[in-house]
Amino acid sequence: METFNLENYLTTSIENMIKNILKTSLKNPAASVFFMQYAKHMKEAQKIRGKEEKAGNHIPAFLIGSITTKCNLHCKGCYARANHSCFDGTKEGMPEMLSAEKWEAIFKEATDLGIGFTILIGGEPFVRKDVLLKAGAQKKMLFPVFTNGTMIHEEYLEILKENRNLLPVLSIEGEKETTDARRGDGVYQKLEETMKNLKKEGIFYGASITVHKGNLDEVLSDAFIEKLSEHACRAVFYVEYVPTTKESREIVLDDKDREVLMKRMKELRTERQDMMFIAFPGDEKSSGGCLAAGRGFFHINAYGGVEPCPFSPYSDTSLCNMTLREALHSPLFVKLNENGNLLKEHIGGCVLYEQEEQVKALVQGETA
Repeated sequence: METFNLENYLTTSIENMIKNILKTSLKNPAASVFFMQYAKHMKEAQKIRGKEEKAGNHIPAFLIGSITTKCNLHCKGCYARANHSCFDGTKEGMPEMLSAEKWEAIFKEATDLGIGFTILIGGEPFVRKDVLLKAGAQKKMLFPVFTNGTMIHEEYLEILKENRNLLPVLSIEGEKETTDARRGDGVYQKLEETMKNLKKEGIFYGASITVHKGNLDEVLSDAFIEKLSEHACRAVFYVEYVPTTKESREIVLDDKDREVLMKRMKELRTERQDMMFIAFPGDEKSSGGCLAAGRGFFHINAYGGVEPCPFSPYSDTSLCNMTLREALHSPLFVKLNENGNLLKEHIGGCVLYEQEEQVKALVQGETA
């Protein structure tokens, strides 16, 4: 398999996007200024991670943070609701979610460690305005905010204009029928309104697509990509569907489907350099295996628990009582890396999701 360096691609893509933004800088000077500054910060972060690596400390390029357990939608096949990391109301015995101040401390330490960006997810992250404001204040870090796009009203548009490091990434399944079938009637129309408003305000944003057998051809088509481009979407994330039930395995991409996806990624990256295209876990595989458990990233749940990834919600370490640097040496992370769990072949969109029992055993200190 041809080697693909995901980190280098991200760096190059951002540089290309900055060049394209500068071409229209008179129309969007705020975005131009921010991305020029961020390009400088990104290179500084790479140098910090490089120094740490030489000292024997591997620092991942990015983090994923679930900042809330709440969501205003009930999408079919939602992994977060399936693994109970997203739910309505409250659950007896569950700890308090991390405060905005604690997230602020995490973001600051991440920046000091050379971590260039933190992906914010939920639940629906726009439920936590307090955390988003803390993230926006950390100007050296980019925060892609994966959102269903239905809560970005006028107040949030102003917040996004003032904090260009908050990058909304709108979840969309394809065209209207496909999107509404999974996310609910009327969601596609709300997404179109949100995209129109973001474009009007000159706010840089992306799209996240959960890809499966049912929508693969649709979301890879020239027509769909062109529609996103016309709406001024500049980053597209293709995330392979992770089955939440045995029955839903039928729509999971197989090896032939993945070949189609990755071939298309290569084409799009050549043909549409005004946009950035990322595929998970496809890009992980060609980067030498799953990037979870600290290899390229790790996940922080809403309570501060440090997990390999959102699809593998098991933890033996908490940021409530230790630093990010200390959490990188989580016994679970060490075992997953040493045992080769991250390099195994798998059927669905997540290698660790299919090793649930082995991961549980490692958390409990048993031999997997």
